[in-house]
Amino acid sequence: MTYQDTLNWMFSQLPMYQKQGKIAFKKDLSNTIKLVDKLRNPELKFKSIHVAGTNGKGSTSHMLASIFQEAGYKVGLYTSPHLKDFRERIKINGKEVSKAFVIGFIQRNKSFFDSNQLSFFEMTVGMAFDYFSKHKVDIAVIEVGLGGRLDSTNIITPEVSVITNIGLDHTQFLGDTLEAIAFEKGGIIKPNIPVVIGETQKETTSVFNDLAKNNNSEIVYADKNISEIYKSDLVGSYQAKNIKTVIQAVKVLQVKGYKIAQHHIEKGLLNVIKNTGLLGRWQVLQENPKVVCDTGHNKDGLTYVMDQLSKEVYDTLHIVFGVVNDKDLNSIKDLLPKKATYYFCKPDIPRGLDTNELKQAFNNYGLKGDAYNSVNEAYKAALKNSKSTDLLFIGGSTFVVAEII
Repeated sequence: MTYQDTLNWMFSQLPMYQKQGKIAFKKDLSNTIKLVDKLRNPELKFKSIHVAGTNGKGSTSHMLASIFQEAGYKVGLYTSPHLKDFRERIKINGKEVSKAFVIGFIQRNKSFFDSNQLSFFEMTVGMAFDYFSKHKVDIAVIEVGLGGRLDSTNIITPEVSVITNIGLDHTQFLGDTLEAIAFEKGGIIKPNIPVVIGETQKETTSVFNDLAKNNNSEIVYADKNISEIYKSDLVGSYQAKNIKTVIQAVKVLQVKGYKIAQHHIEKGLLNVIKNTGLLGRWQVLQENPKVVCDTGHNKDGLTYVMDQLSKEVYDTLHIVFGVVNDKDLNSIKDLLPKKATYYFCKPDIPRGLDTNELKQAFNNYGLKGDAYNSVNEAYKAALKNSKSTDLLFIGGSTFVVAEII
């Protein structure tokens, strides 16, 4: 099998949340446990940091990895989803896993995947853990895929558990209240392992405190404990909360003996993109006209992104926008600026919401624009209509951004 053959098999023959939605969500860890047993428990052979949350967990994970790299550690980084290439999900010191490793891992274990009907996410987690073990990383930053308690990554015992914040997203899986979602994401809290909560929220504090108490875990709230201000190459005012979360996690790890100096923290935060290759977080694609994309897609994420957008100076605002078909449009309609020209599109995945349906719904909300057959067609039209003094924003879905960058 070639690399492309391998990817085609992974994407087309196995259930995958990004393509299928709820049907691909597994409600137990039994398959992952079977897989790591077969792989001789690679997750026990490296130290780790576990990162969950509704928004900011990707940025937080990359910041932590960058700081550890600046401190001289060999750092594994597992995140999802990818934007351009599957290999973005698994990196060591910013370098993507090789195509040869991906091919070899699937070939060696394909019969096991077939017979046990493993999901795309389960086997990808196994691949990451096997890769980090074989390459003897000093520490791996592991981002939760969905939720926490039942997520495939939740077989690790980390050095610290990190939960960025809680918002109403993926409610069909995790529950329709902040308390219920907090319980699911709080499922990464392990006995006697410290936990850092990024954002204090009145609805979730008692949930996290109870989980920490039941696990005899020290708990600390970053926004209540960190006052220092740090700069990062990840622009966007919303990153301030993520930076506080990262600093608090680093302080916990310093107490545990990790050698991270102040200048490692400062350089790590200023070189996140260079060190880790992170894409799609308030990423400026060009100037004159300025084109910006961001993967924020739920109510909380878009709130932060629209706040950043409101700080920009421009003549006319153009917005290329598409979503998946389980998106609650009512929850985001009031966040989007009415004084903008919209270019509605459908991301090129089965779960993408039909562009005409999106246009009709948003037109009813007072958001005006036309429907286009593809993300690229919408982007080209927006560029054509933009003057050098205009601003063009691309977003609504990770998958829309992925088709542009």
